[in-house]
Amino acid sequence: MASHDPGTPLYGIAVAAQLAGVPEPTLRLYERHGLLNPYRSEGGTRRYSEDDLERLRRVAGLRDAGVNLAGINRVIDLEDENADLRRELDARADAAE
Repeated sequence: MASHDPGTPLYGIAVAAQLAGVPEPTLRLYERHGLLNPYRSEGGTRRYSEDDLERLRRVAGLRDAGVNLAGINRVIDLEDENADLRRELDARADAAE
């Protein structure tokens, strides 16, 4: 059985909202605030990937903790930057071996 890429856009907005346990308007709000950036088909239909859903769960967790949208954006940006730096360090360590 072939594994699928978690970045592959699979889900429409209704399914993504149901899987994440949030209303569809919340997904649109998060997109307007730059917290989500789903794939758009040629017709403009949003498609969400497993990676998008994971990010959405992180956003929802921060929101539940009382962090406002601007704060969530900053936290996620820092988490993404940290992950990028970790990948870079790992690549350098692998190259040095």
